Amino acid sequence: MASAEPLRLQKFLADAGVCSRRAAEALIAQGEVWVNGAAATLGQKITAGVDRVTVSGKTIRSTAQPIVTVAVHKPRGLVCSNDDPHHAATVFELLPREFNKLRFFCAGRLDLDSEGLVILTTDGDLAHRLMHPSNVVVKRYHVILKSPFPSSRLGQLIRGVVIEGERLKVERAALINAGTAQSSTDLDVHMHHGKKREIRQVFTTLGYDVKRLRRYQIGALQLKGIPLRAGKVLSPRQIAALFHNPRTPRADFEASRAAATSASDHED
Repeated sequence: MASAEPLRLQKFLADAGVCSRRAAEALIAQGEVWVNGAAATLGQKITAGVDRVTVSGKTIRSTAQPIVTVAVHKPRGLVCSNDDPHHAATVFELLPREFNKLRFFCAGRLDLDSEGLVILTTDGDLAHRLMHPSNVVVKRYHVILKSPFPSSRLGQLIRGVVIEGERLKVERAALINAGTAQSSTDLDVHMHHGKKREIRQVFTTLGYDVKRLRRYQIGALQLKGIPLRAGKVLSPRQIAALFHNPRTPRADFEASRAAATSASDHED
């Protein structure tokens, strides 16, 4: 980061491991970020190693963190937050000890009661790419319900439900081991950029309570091979795999937004 090239303040803060770019913009808007003794402004550029930047009165170092990205297998009971006053146990506890002094971002959270694949990274740009709606990053989940879900209602998951004026939906849903009953407690669910507890809210609104929710894949990167509460440092090739979307074999009972869009186009 010790470069003479000016860079946007929010990128500087993300590269320094202070917070994500989006959170940096919020801090700037709140007047918590100062540059050379004056309140910072949105869009402002600074020169690392020359300009003095403080956040909430604390001077931010101008040396970049090492770029490290780790895939962890989150258990239930941990929160995906750097600072949650209600839950002391966080997903960052799963990182190897040698990374204790680094500031990691959680690039795509899972709620307290969910488990599975989570990406932790010191790379603010990567975290931004993984979470930004313009990048289609497909996340795949194994959902177990308390009661069987019928194949006839799969389309409702794709069409979604409206909660507080906002439509919540999934991109693909397929029954697992449905058999002749054409219903199952187990489903394979795909989403792009889900909102907080979106899958749970969709099923609950339709009258089905989620017993267990496990994210098993992001892009082409699978959870398989990472033990519970463990993690592995990702190679550049594995990081690139996060942005690939492998084709899914067709299930006997499934519904998908792609198929629905294709059918609609055909009707037109």
